[in-house]
Amino acid sequence: MKIYQGFTLIELVIVILIVGILAAVSLSIVRGRVETAKWSEANATAGAIKKCVRAYIVDKDETYDYSGIETALDVQETYEALGFLDGDLRGFYFNQGDYIISNINPADGTCVVSVTSSKANGPEGTGTLAADGTWSVATN
Repeated sequence: MKIYQGFTLIELVIVILIVGILAAVSLSIVRGRVETAKWSEANATAGAIKKCVRAYIVDKDETYDYSGIETALDVQETYEALGFLDGDLRGFYFNQGDYIISNINPADGTCVVSVTSSKANGPEGTGTLAADGTWSVATN
């Protein structure tokens, strides 16, 4: 007489249940990482904008009026003045006009760059690269 060995139905159901629970937990973790990855595109681009503003400040004297570049980057004169070409700041989740430059301080060469995605697949909220270099995201 042969004895067959294998898994019982209860053992298989328990394994499937454990795998299902692990999948549900990991899915919520992955969703949070996707939003962080989307905002990292904005953070990197805002850093490049901030460096271009600093170079722009170095080229001008202290009495220069910087209000002309304190605007959204969909204005052609603004992005050209900073050395960008049309489309340089267009990303997968953010358009060029989503970035806004404000609070330019010529004394220390800083500014604030804010971004809110106008694309359908973009993240919710507004990201801000502060004058001191800290990045923060405020969700709606």
